[in-house]
Amino acid sequence: MASLVAILDLKGKPLIQRSYRDDVPPSYIERFLPLILEFEEEETQVTPCFTHQGINYLHIRHSNLYLLALSKGNSNAVEIILFLQRLCSVLVEYFKELEEESIRDNFVIIYELLDEVMDFGYPQTTESKILQEYITQESHKLDITAPPAVTNAVSWRSDGIRYRKNEVFLDVIESVNLLVNANGNVIRSEILGAVKMKCYLSGMPELRLGLNDKVMFESTGRASRGKAIEMEDVKFHQCVRLSRFENDRTISFIPPDGEFELMSYRLSTPVKPLIWVEANVESHRNSRIEYMVKVKAQFKRRSNANNVEIYVPVPDDADTPKFRAATGTAQYVPDKSAFVWKIKQLGGSREFLMRAQFGLPSVRNTEETERRAPISVKFEIPYFTVSGIQVRYLKIVEKSGYQALPWVRYITQHGDDYSLRTVVERGNTPGGGPI
Repeated sequence: MASLVAILDLKGKPLIQRSYRDDVPPSYIERFLPLILEFEEEETQVTPCFTHQGINYLHIRHSNLYLLALSKGNSNAVEIILFLQRLCSVLVEYFKELEEESIRDNFVIIYELLDEVMDFGYPQTTESKILQEYITQESHKLDITAPPAVTNAVSWRSDGIRYRKNEVFLDVIESVNLLVNANGNVIRSEILGAVKMKCYLSGMPELRLGLNDKVMFESTGRASRGKAIEMEDVKFHQCVRLSRFENDRTISFIPPDGEFELMSYRLSTPVKPLIWVEANVESHRNSRIEYMVKVKAQFKRRSNANNVEIYVPVPDDADTPKFRAATGTAQYVPDKSAFVWKIKQLGGSREFLMRAQFGLPSVRNTEETERRAPISVKFEIPYFTVSGIQVRYLKIVEKSGYQALPWVRYITQHGDDYSLRTVVERGNTPGGGPI
């Protein structure tokens, strides 16, 4: 239960605010940013929720904005944080780019949305497609009667939807985060997965999704056979019938119209680096620094990694770059103190080499070299999942009996942090490297 919701700029100035209860004065909004800065000065971790003088501050950050909720007493913090995330998603659906300017330009619509998504501090409808039925950017007048979707048992889907061509697109997207130390050992890895769908189906269809037998869910109580994939932190869209899933692990649902995320999951199993990179560095004091970078694709030959970008750190004062690459292109990125090696397509099990040279206008000491940032990698591998998850079937049942075309796609890509600390001085051999 939230007493007040506000959207603030990075200076802590409220761009828009809505009070739902009278127990928290709006003046408490102004105390939010000073408290955040105070935590940072004390080198205290800033958590999504904290309490000060009896007031609970719950917040998330999106781009250059803070979404803030204030409450008093014993509130459900997780519920409010999830509400702020859903509110953020709704605003992005409406305005595409959620930033300070879009808030100022659309404050009337945002106030209408704030009135609909929460009632007396309790979260209500946060399904953007339903909200768009009666809060539009063209007209700000609300219908006297609520749209049918709001009062239906299936609140996330309207009646009477019709398409000339019925289609379903399903994407299984897995993002890989990992950290490799200087010895070539993976010290942290995880897979963050999501099943995203685009449904263009007439009527009120029921979909049933079946995953391969390797997939197991956390706390199933069933014995593991072979190399099972144990999913953790599984989250489903509200359309999924959880009771049926609990009984027989069938993912059964009536989908929203259009695009939505059906489920997300996490795998904490050890991950072998899909793309291995190491760099040998030779410094010539008061002169130049030279790099020899190797990249190897550690996945099967039949797969390809697209749009590979390898960021190799260089000294802040490096200049006069020179590159020679066996494939792709390289360029200096001064604002990131790195150079980037771009390879449009990297085939499985392929290995390539590139060399770079930079001038050093100033003296650098050994300590600075040791503090060098890790190599970071970006990539996308289509038709491939690192976990091995597969869709066995996707059945579409609708009372009119029409035929629908399901399309399934698999993508593995880099996560927010795919890093390798495999930058070493020439003459040192990085332990554990596969090259």
